[in-house]
Amino acid sequence: MNVSKVINYTCVVIGGTIAIYANAESEQDTFLLVGGIVVLMFGIYRTSRNIPSKYEKQEEESFIKSEPIDEDETR
Repeated sequence: MNVSKVINYTCVVIGGTIAIYANAESEQDTFLLVGGIVVLMFGIYRTSRNIPSKYEKQEEESFIKSEPIDEDETR
């Protein structure tokens, strides 16, 4: 497994754990909750940055095929 993926997943797990812990207490610690959400979102951002776009190769995978037009047929 790539080191970058390990960092991404670790940030997501640690951020989620901190956010749940900060929210579970009877008196919520706002700074701890915000910090956990920031770490969680940082891990999600780094993970989603490596996912390729669905529309990246749109021109190559087109179902519409064009045929060459002969000039003799158009007249």
